Amino acid sequence: MGGRSTLGRLAAQLATGLVVVLVVATVVFFAFRLLPGDPTLVVLGEQATLAERAALRARLHLDDPLLTQYLRFLAGLLHGQAGASLRTPSRDAISVVVESLPDTARLAGVSVGFGSILGVGAGLVSVASTHGFARRLAERCIVLGASVPLLAFAPVVTWALSVRLRWVPLPADPDAGLRGLLFAGLLLGLPLGAAVGRMARATLLEARESPFLRVARAKGRSRAAIWLVHALPTCAGPLVTVLAAQLGALLGGAVVLERLLERRGLGTVLVDALAARDLPVLQACVLVSATFFVVVQALGVQLHAAIDPRAR
Repeated sequence: MGGRSTLGRLAAQLATGLVVVLVVATVVFFAFRLLPGDPTLVVLGEQATLAERAALRARLHLDDPLLTQYLRFLAGLLHGQAGASLRTPSRDAISVVVESLPDTARLAGVSVGFGSILGVGAGLVSVASTHGFARRLAERCIVLGASVPLLAFAPVVTWALSVRLRWVPLPADPDAGLRGLLFAGLLLGLPLGAAVGRMARATLLEARESPFLRVARAKGRSRAAIWLVHALPTCAGPLVTVLAAQLGALLGGAVVLERLLERRGLGTVLVDALAARDLPVLQACVLVSATFFVVVQALGVQLHAAIDPRAR
Protein backbone atom coordinates (compact mmCIF):
# COMPACT_ATOMS: atom_id res chain seq x y z
CA MET A 1 0.00 0.00 0.00
CA GLY A 2 2.86 2.35 0.82
CA GLY A 3 4.40 1.84 -2.62
CA ARG A 4 1.09 2.49 -4.34
CA SER A 5 0.57 5.61 -2.25
CA THR A 6 4.02 6.90 -3.18
CA LEU A 7 3.44 6.22 -6.87
CA GLY A 8 0.06 7.92 -6.63
CA ARG A 9 1.57 11.03 -5.07
CA LEU A 10 4.34 11.08 -7.66
CA ALA A 11 1.80 10.73 -10.49
CA ALA A 12 -0.22 13.61 -9.01
CA GLN A 13 2.91 15.75 -8.75
CA LEU A 14 3.90 15.03 -12.34
CA ALA A 15 0.36 15.73 -13.56
CA THR A 16 0.45 19.08 -11.80
CA GLY A 17 3.87 19.67 -13.31
CA LEU A 18 2.55 18.98 -16.81
CA VAL A 19 -0.10 21.64 -16.26
CA VAL A 20 2.63 24.08 -15.18
CA VAL A 21 4.70 23.26 -18.28
CA LEU A 22 1.62 23.73 -20.47
CA VAL A 23 1.00 27.15 -18.90
CA VAL A 24 4.66 28.12 -19.42
CA ALA A 25 4.50 26.91 -23.04
CA THR A 26 1.34 28.94 -23.61
CA VAL A 27 2.86 32.08 -22.11
CA VAL A 28 6.02 31.65 -24.17
CA PHE A 29 4.02 31.08 -27.36
CA PHE A 30 1.82 34.15 -27.00
CA ALA A 31 4.66 36.32 -25.70
CA PHE A 32 6.60 35.88 -28.93
CA ARG A 33 3.53 36.52 -31.07
CA LEU A 34 1.50 39.19 -29.30
CA LEU A 35 4.23 41.52 -28.08
CA PRO A 36 4.70 44.66 -30.20
CA GLY A 37 6.98 44.34 -33.19
CA ASP A 38 7.29 42.21 -36.28
CA PRO A 39 9.18 38.96 -35.60
CA THR A 40 10.53 38.96 -39.16
CA LEU A 41 12.18 42.33 -38.54
CA VAL A 42 13.69 40.97 -35.33
CA VAL A 43 15.12 37.97 -37.16
CA LEU A 44 16.14 39.52 -40.47
CA GLY A 45 16.76 43.12 -39.49
CA GLU A 46 15.35 46.34 -40.88
CA GLN A 47 17.30 45.99 -44.14
CA ALA A 48 15.33 42.89 -45.20
CA THR A 49 13.16 43.20 -48.28
CA LEU A 50 9.41 42.65 -48.26
CA ALA A 51 9.89 39.41 -50.19
CA GLU A 52 12.37 38.09 -47.62
CA ARG A 53 10.06 39.00 -44.78
CA ALA A 54 7.09 37.39 -46.49
CA ALA A 55 9.08 34.19 -47.09
CA LEU A 56 10.07 34.03 -43.43
CA ARG A 57 6.49 34.66 -42.30
CA ALA A 58 5.34 31.77 -44.45
CA ARG A 59 8.12 29.54 -43.17
CA LEU A 60 7.20 30.31 -39.55
CA HIS A 61 3.46 30.04 -40.33
CA LEU A 62 2.94 33.54 -38.96
CA ASP A 63 0.25 34.22 -41.56
CA ASP A 64 -1.97 31.45 -40.18
CA PRO A 65 -4.70 32.24 -37.63
CA LEU A 66 -3.35 32.48 -34.11
CA LEU A 67 -5.39 29.49 -32.91
CA THR A 68 -4.00 27.37 -35.74
CA GLN A 69 -0.46 28.40 -34.84
CA TYR A 70 -1.07 27.53 -31.20
CA LEU A 71 -2.50 24.10 -31.95
CA ARG A 72 0.40 23.37 -34.31
CA PHE A 73 2.80 24.46 -31.57
CA LEU A 74 1.20 22.12 -29.01
CA ALA A 75 1.16 19.23 -31.50
CA GLY A 76 4.86 19.74 -32.09
CA LEU A 77 5.56 19.66 -28.34
CA LEU A 78 3.70 16.34 -28.04
CA HIS A 79 6.19 14.93 -30.56
CA GLY A 80 9.14 16.55 -28.80
CA GLN A 81 9.59 19.28 -31.40
CA ALA A 82 9.55 23.06 -31.10
CA GLY A 83 10.21 23.98 -34.71
CA ALA A 84 13.40 24.24 -36.74
CA SER A 85 16.21 26.45 -35.53
CA LEU A 86 16.53 29.57 -37.66
CA ARG A 87 20.32 29.42 -37.53
CA THR A 88 20.48 25.72 -38.44
CA PRO A 89 17.21 24.88 -40.26
CA SER A 90 18.15 21.20 -40.53
CA ARG A 91 17.91 20.79 -36.73
CA ASP A 92 14.97 21.01 -34.37
CA ALA A 93 15.26 23.67 -31.67
CA ILE A 94 14.78 21.21 -28.81
CA SER A 95 17.63 19.00 -30.06
CA VAL A 96 19.90 22.07 -30.07
CA VAL A 97 19.00 22.76 -26.43
CA VAL A 98 19.16 19.13 -25.27
CA GLU A 99 22.64 18.80 -26.78
CA SER A 100 23.87 21.54 -24.43
CA LEU A 101 22.35 20.05 -21.28
CA PRO A 102 25.14 17.57 -20.34
CA ASP A 103 27.65 20.39 -19.86
CA THR A 104 25.19 22.38 -17.74
CA ALA A 105 24.17 19.24 -15.83
CA ARG A 106 27.79 18.49 -14.93
CA LEU A 107 28.26 22.05 -13.67
CA ALA A 108 25.00 21.91 -11.69
CA GLY A 109 25.88 18.51 -10.23
CA VAL A 110 29.30 19.67 -9.01
CA SER A 111 27.76 22.82 -7.54
CA VAL A 112 25.12 20.78 -5.69
CA GLY A 113 27.90 18.65 -4.19
CA PHE A 114 29.92 21.68 -3.09
CA GLY A 115 26.84 23.55 -1.87
CA SER A 116 25.61 20.61 0.19
CA ILE A 117 29.00 19.98 1.84
CA LEU A 118 29.71 23.64 2.56
CA GLY A 119 26.15 24.38 3.72
CA VAL A 120 25.84 21.40 6.05
CA GLY A 121 29.33 22.03 7.41
CA ALA A 122 28.61 25.71 8.10
CA GLY A 123 25.26 24.86 9.68
CA LEU A 124 26.84 22.29 11.98
CA VAL A 125 29.67 24.59 13.05
CA SER A 126 27.28 27.50 13.70
CA VAL A 127 25.25 25.36 16.13
CA ALA A 128 27.48 22.61 17.50
CA SER A 129 30.92 24.20 17.76
CA THR A 130 32.22 24.87 21.27
CA HIS A 131 34.33 27.79 19.99
CA GLY A 132 32.49 31.10 19.85
CA PHE A 133 34.73 32.48 17.09
CA ALA A 134 34.03 29.45 14.85
CA ARG A 135 30.28 29.77 15.41
CA ARG A 136 30.26 33.48 14.59
CA LEU A 137 32.45 32.95 11.52
CA ALA A 138 30.14 30.23 10.20
CA GLU A 139 27.09 32.42 10.77
CA ARG A 140 28.70 35.36 8.96
CA CYS A 141 29.73 33.14 6.05
CA ILE A 142 26.14 31.92 5.68
CA VAL A 143 24.80 35.49 5.72
CA LEU A 144 27.49 36.72 3.31
CA GLY A 145 26.87 33.87 0.88
CA ALA A 146 23.14 34.58 0.86
CA SER A 147 23.48 38.34 0.42
CA VAL A 148 26.20 38.73 -2.24
CA PRO A 149 24.97 38.03 -5.81
CA LEU A 150 26.83 35.51 -7.94
CA LEU A 151 27.34 38.13 -10.64
CA ALA A 152 29.15 40.34 -8.12
CA PHE A 153 31.71 37.97 -6.64
CA ALA A 154 32.34 35.45 -9.45
CA PRO A 155 34.37 37.85 -11.68
CA VAL A 156 36.38 39.12 -8.68
CA VAL A 157 37.20 35.63 -7.40
CA THR A 158 38.07 34.44 -10.92
CA TRP A 159 40.38 37.41 -11.46
CA ALA A 160 42.07 36.96 -8.10
CA LEU A 161 42.57 33.18 -8.16
CA SER A 162 43.04 32.59 -11.90
CA VAL A 163 44.68 35.76 -13.21
CA ARG A 164 46.63 37.20 -10.29
CA LEU A 165 47.52 34.17 -8.16
CA ARG A 166 47.21 31.48 -10.87
CA TRP A 167 46.04 28.95 -8.31
CA VAL A 168 43.26 27.64 -10.57
CA PRO A 169 42.88 27.60 -14.35
CA LEU A 170 40.53 29.91 -16.18
CA PRO A 171 37.23 27.99 -16.46
CA ALA A 172 36.97 28.91 -20.14
CA ASP A 173 40.40 27.45 -20.94
CA PRO A 174 39.90 24.38 -23.19
CA ASP A 175 42.71 22.66 -21.27
CA ALA A 176 41.19 23.41 -17.85
CA GLY A 177 39.36 20.08 -17.80
CA LEU A 178 38.24 18.80 -14.42
CA ARG A 179 39.97 21.61 -12.50
CA GLY A 180 38.06 24.24 -14.46
CA LEU A 181 34.78 22.39 -13.85
CA LEU A 182 35.48 22.12 -10.12
CA PHE A 183 36.34 25.81 -9.85
CA ALA A 184 33.19 26.88 -11.74
CA GLY A 185 31.12 24.45 -9.67
CA LEU A 186 32.54 25.90 -6.46
CA LEU A 187 31.60 29.43 -7.52
CA LEU A 188 28.05 28.33 -8.34
CA GLY A 189 27.83 26.23 -5.18
CA LEU A 190 28.58 29.10 -2.77
CA PRO A 191 25.10 30.75 -2.94
CA LEU A 192 23.50 27.30 -2.77
CA GLY A 193 25.65 26.47 0.25
CA ALA A 194 24.33 29.59 1.99
CA ALA A 195 20.72 28.46 1.47
CA VAL A 196 21.55 24.96 2.66
CA GLY A 197 23.44 26.35 5.65
CA ARG A 198 20.50 28.49 6.74
CA MET A 199 18.13 25.52 6.61
CA ALA A 200 20.62 23.20 8.34
CA ARG A 201 21.20 25.73 11.11
CA ALA A 202 17.47 26.29 11.67
CA THR A 203 16.77 22.54 11.76
CA LEU A 204 19.66 21.80 14.11
CA LEU A 205 18.66 24.62 16.46
CA GLU A 206 15.17 23.15 16.59
CA ALA A 207 16.53 19.68 17.31
CA ARG A 208 19.07 20.83 19.90
CA GLU A 209 16.71 20.43 22.84
CA SER A 210 14.82 17.43 21.48
CA PRO A 211 14.25 14.48 23.83
CA PHE A 212 16.24 12.06 21.66
CA LEU A 213 19.34 14.26 21.93
CA ARG A 214 18.95 14.49 25.70
CA VAL A 215 18.76 10.69 25.82
CA ALA A 216 21.91 10.43 23.68
CA ARG A 217 23.73 12.81 26.06
CA ALA A 218 22.50 10.84 29.06
CA LYS A 219 23.95 7.65 27.53
CA GLY A 220 27.37 9.30 27.37
CA ARG A 221 27.60 9.60 23.58
CA SER A 222 30.38 11.83 22.34
CA ARG A 223 29.56 15.34 21.13
CA ALA A 224 30.48 14.41 17.56
CA ALA A 225 28.22 11.34 17.62
CA ILE A 226 25.32 13.35 19.06
CA TRP A 227 25.42 15.89 16.25
CA LEU A 228 26.54 13.73 13.32
CA VAL A 229 24.67 10.50 14.08
CA HIS A 230 21.56 11.71 15.88
CA ALA A 231 20.91 15.38 15.01
CA LEU A 232 22.15 15.68 11.43
CA PRO A 233 19.78 13.08 9.91
CA THR A 234 16.82 15.25 11.00
CA CYS A 235 17.99 17.81 8.41
CA ALA A 236 17.83 15.39 5.49
CA GLY A 237 14.18 15.95 4.55
CA PRO A 238 14.21 19.77 4.76
CA LEU A 239 17.55 19.93 2.93
CA VAL A 240 16.17 17.87 0.03
CA THR A 241 13.30 20.35 -0.21
CA VAL A 242 15.72 23.30 -0.18
CA LEU A 243 17.88 21.76 -2.90
CA ALA A 244 14.84 21.11 -5.09
CA ALA A 245 13.44 24.59 -4.46
CA GLN A 246 16.81 26.18 -5.29
CA LEU A 247 17.05 24.37 -8.61
CA GLY A 248 15.51 27.27 -10.50
CA ALA A 249 18.02 29.70 -9.08
CA LEU A 250 20.80 27.16 -9.61
CA LEU A 251 19.89 26.67 -13.27
CA GLY A 252 19.65 30.41 -13.79
CA GLY A 253 23.00 30.86 -12.04
CA ALA A 254 24.54 28.18 -14.25
CA VAL A 255 23.34 30.01 -17.35
CA VAL A 256 24.81 33.30 -16.09
CA LEU A 257 28.07 31.69 -14.96
CA GLU A 258 28.54 29.82 -18.24
CA ARG A 259 28.22 33.03 -20.19
CA LEU A 260 30.34 34.99 -17.73
CA LEU A 261 33.15 32.41 -17.77
CA GLU A 262 32.59 31.49 -21.44
CA ARG A 263 31.87 27.84 -20.73
CA ARG A 264 29.82 25.67 -23.08
CA GLY A 265 26.28 24.86 -21.98
CA LEU A 266 22.72 26.09 -21.88
CA GLY A 267 23.86 29.64 -21.17
CA THR A 268 25.89 29.77 -24.38
CA VAL A 269 22.97 28.43 -26.42
CA LEU A 270 20.57 30.94 -24.86
CA VAL A 271 22.78 33.98 -25.43
CA ASP A 272 23.66 32.89 -28.97
CA ALA A 273 19.95 32.42 -29.73
CA LEU A 274 19.23 35.90 -28.39
CA ALA A 275 22.00 37.40 -30.51
CA ALA A 276 20.78 35.57 -33.63
CA ARG A 277 17.07 36.18 -32.84
CA ASP A 278 16.53 32.42 -33.07
CA LEU A 279 13.01 32.39 -31.62
CA PRO A 280 12.40 28.60 -31.75
CA VAL A 281 15.58 27.94 -29.78
CA LEU A 282 14.63 30.61 -27.23
CA GLN A 283 11.26 28.92 -26.79
CA ALA A 284 12.95 25.54 -26.43
CA CYS A 285 15.36 26.88 -23.76
CA VAL A 286 12.46 28.11 -21.63
CA LEU A 287 10.40 24.93 -22.08
CA VAL A 288 13.25 22.49 -21.41
CA SER A 289 14.28 24.45 -18.30
CA ALA A 290 10.70 24.55 -17.01
CA THR A 291 10.22 20.81 -17.61
CA PHE A 292 13.47 19.94 -15.86
CA PHE A 293 12.57 22.16 -12.91
CA VAL A 294 9.08 20.64 -12.55
CA VAL A 295 10.38 17.06 -12.65
CA VAL A 296 13.06 17.70 -10.03
CA GLN A 297 10.55 19.51 -7.80
CA ALA A 298 8.22 16.49 -7.94
CA LEU A 299 11.05 14.07 -7.18
CA GLY A 300 12.25 16.29 -4.33
CA VAL A 301 8.81 16.29 -2.68
CA GLN A 302 8.60 12.50 -2.92
CA LEU A 303 12.13 12.01 -1.60
CA HIS A 304 11.35 14.29 1.34
CA ALA A 305 8.24 12.24 2.10
CA ALA A 306 10.25 9.00 1.89
CA ILE A 307 12.91 10.32 4.28
CA ASP A 308 10.61 12.09 6.75
CA PRO A 309 7.24 10.41 7.57
CA ARG A 310 5.96 13.74 8.91
CA ALA A 311 5.91 15.10 5.33
CA ARG A 312 3.60 12.39 4.01
